Amino acid sequence: MKKYIILFDGVCNLCNSTIQFIIKRDKKNLFKFSSLQSEFGQNFLKDRNLSTKDFNSIILYETGIAYYTKSTAVIKIAQKLGFPYNLLSVFLILPALIRNPIYSYLARNRYSWFGKKESCMVPTPENMKKFIQ
Repeated sequence: MKKYIILFDGVCNLCNSTIQFIIKRDKKNLFKFSSLQSEFGQNFLKDRNLSTKDFNSIILYETGIAYYTKSTAVIKIAQKLGFPYNLLSVFLILPALIRNPIYSYLARNRYSWFGKKESCMVPTPENMKKFIQ
């Protein structure tokens, strides 16, 4: 079975809530998680020449195959969660040029709308095995 790694902004309240939402619905245990600020996250970004300081996108990494950012990552994550979340895949018919400005607007305002933590989320003991440091 394929594994997917979701990289997210570890201090963003919206991002952390989203990760908790995904964990609760990941019935097939497809996902592992890592904050973009972690050693793994920083190495992932460096290896792909992505910014190691600007955490404006969630990233879905299909191990060894490809990675997806912004709205495409969100939609592909929803697809993997099954019904009814996979219905969001209909938005893939829209080009990323249309979807990503909406995603970027939300990303730019996430701290002011949803708040920010001082440090990255600490997983609960039962979820610890799902996280990559």
